[in-house]
Amino acid sequence: MTLSRLELAIGQIRCAREYMHSLLTDLEPYDWFRQPTEGVSHLAWQIGHLAMAQYGLCLFRMRGRADVDQNLMSSAFRKKFSKGTTPDPDPLKNPSPPDILHVFERVYEQAMLELPTFSDSVLDEAVDMPYAVIATKFGGLLFCAHHEMLHAGQIGLLRRLLGKAPVR
Repeated sequence: MTLSRLELAIGQIRCAREYMHSLLTDLEPYDWFRQPTEGVSHLAWQIGHLAMAQYGLCLFRMRGRADVDQNLMSSAFRKKFSKGTTPDPDPLKNPSPPDILHVFERVYEQAMLELPTFSDSVLDEAVDMPYAVIATKFGGLLFCAHHEMLHAGQIGLLRRLLGKAPVR
């Protein structure tokens, strides 16, 4: 069976998300904002950041803004979890874990709905960083999966520091 480039990218994004789910299944809400060491990230920031990044890489970058985007995440959410922001351990200064997971899943579902509709020629359009392998929208989709796995490693370490068993 030969996969198209789009099928390959979607498959990698799905695989990364399935692994991410395995890292989150046994975590309690109180774990989400714990920083095992002062100044280290927390689960809430990691998942919020992944939602924001997937929106940027798989939706906004591929087709620009769309009406549905207003229902995916707020501007305040994007700003809170953007690259370079500092995770705030105060739960009252963050969206709740269920709200973060809701955005995380909504963005993923929208990406899985829209990605199959893009033509092969769209995948060849040039982009700036971030991307993986090639500076095109296809490279951006590949980066999305790589980026989620990179953060899966950070979440795996946070899990261990919180006393959770490793996954897989």
